[in-house]
Amino acid sequence: MGLKAALSKPFAAWVVKGINKWKRDAVKAQDETLKYLIANASHTVFGKDHHFSAIKNYADFKANVPIRDYEELRPYVDRVVAGESDILWKGKPQYFAKTSGTTSGVKYIPISKESMPEHIKAARNALLTYIHETGKADFVNGKMIFLQGSPILTKKNGINVGRLSGIVAHLVPAYLQKNRLPSYQTNCIEDWEEKVDAIVTETIHQDMTLISGIPPWVQMYFDRLSEKSNGKRIKDIFKNFNLFVYGGVNYEPYRAKIEASIGKKIDAIETYPASEGFIAYQDSQKDKSLLLLAKAGIFYEFIPADEYYNDHPTRLSLAEVELDKNYALILNTSAGLWGYSIGDTVKFVSKNPYKILVTGRIKHFISAFGEHVIGEEVEQAILAVANAEGVEITEFTVAPQVNPPTGELPYHEWFVEFVNEPKDLSAFSEKVDLALQQKNIYYFDLIEGKILQKLIIRSLKKDAFVNYMRAEGKLGGQNKVPRLSNDRKIADSLQHYNITTF
Repeated sequence: MGLKAALSKPFAAWVVKGINKWKRDAVKAQDETLKYLIANASHTVFGKDHHFSAIKNYADFKANVPIRDYEELRPYVDRVVAGESDILWKGKPQYFAKTSGTTSGVKYIPISKESMPEHIKAARNALLTYIHETGKADFVNGKMIFLQGSPILTKKNGINVGRLSGIVAHLVPAYLQKNRLPSYQTNCIEDWEEKVDAIVTETIHQDMTLISGIPPWVQMYFDRLSEKSNGKRIKDIFKNFNLFVYGGVNYEPYRAKIEASIGKKIDAIETYPASEGFIAYQDSQKDKSLLLLAKAGIFYEFIPADEYYNDHPTRLSLAEVELDKNYALILNTSAGLWGYSIGDTVKFVSKNPYKILVTGRIKHFISAFGEHVIGEEVEQAILAVANAEGVEITEFTVAPQVNPPTGELPYHEWFVEFVNEPKDLSAFSEKVDLALQQKNIYYFDLIEGKILQKLIIRSLKKDAFVNYMRAEGKLGGQNKVPRLSNDRKIADSLQHYNITTF
């Protein structure tokens, strides 16, 4: 065992001891966080507009601070971007994380000197928690790769601007810098396919022990590695690769293919980072749920997902949530986001400690007929059938077909790229439909009532989703394909890649 690995174990024990302290009383940690946030923003423009000085508790906070998405908060954000101080949070942000919005165009998410360290600490603690639980620390002595966006930053009114992953690249602790790949120059390559090829060249002869990234783009990296090494599996290229860290999408639809590419099962850590804050991470290999970070400069609120579009939806604090219920996640942060709807849905699977699963996006659903099918349901439906039949799936997405051109009943249209197509695609489609009916009672009622016909699967050509993302200018980085859409934009584009219908 190397020196770094040996030193990491007592450090991990010390860190986990601190985590356990707030984990045992997460509600208290949240109460303290709200008080901290209000006290530090009471003199800001937002704080004065929303009477922060009069807020004594969560009930007062709800009465004074409405729920907003980025577009609704934008008048304040625009003033911050213009260079004004003390607008949403004290002073000016340290960075702007630049993201792409569906309705807002480019979004500038403020990151303050108080919030930035929480991103770094959470990523570090996810690894230290793993070391403490498993005793496995040798990976810290090998090379680690983080597939991420370009670290090149620009300036906007004196504030650094970049992708979150690019910003974080500048803040990796010194003790990890020598182990970290790819090189700065390679990371700066903007074209994703060119970048992946350069990463392969840099890493193929290295002792890679940890690989991190969004699963579909890690899979592309693995495919290129295998191609360049005459079909070798990843375990034979990187003999000491034993830890995969991922986030951004549900891993389960990709797990089988990634494990087949690796050639063995390895440990994996799921993380839940966002430009708005680092929200949760998997803290045990025995449990796939994520520990909600109750002491990380974020005060969380939760809206029952089925009330989200109501005029006056219920707003709950951590103390009020229920298990196994879908909630839209609302953030209040030490970077000055207030009542901010991040767009994700989560459900709690434990309250001791508070642990969540990410179930989808509040805007990524199908409810063209009142069924309100969510991402978690379609993923579980197709994976249950695929796993039972030994079928591997590269990627898929689902959309409603409200007005079929032949005048038949409407249906849900599934676009699936298979690694190995089912022997009987028609039977496979029937089983997926039945599984979805069992997951969603409203969908069941619509099928039974002959309002909808059973779902139809379009089997797509190899690399259909890669080619689609390339055509959209969204190949690689932090981009991912939505599992569900309530419109036909993605579906109509994917028609070009169709090979089979059932």
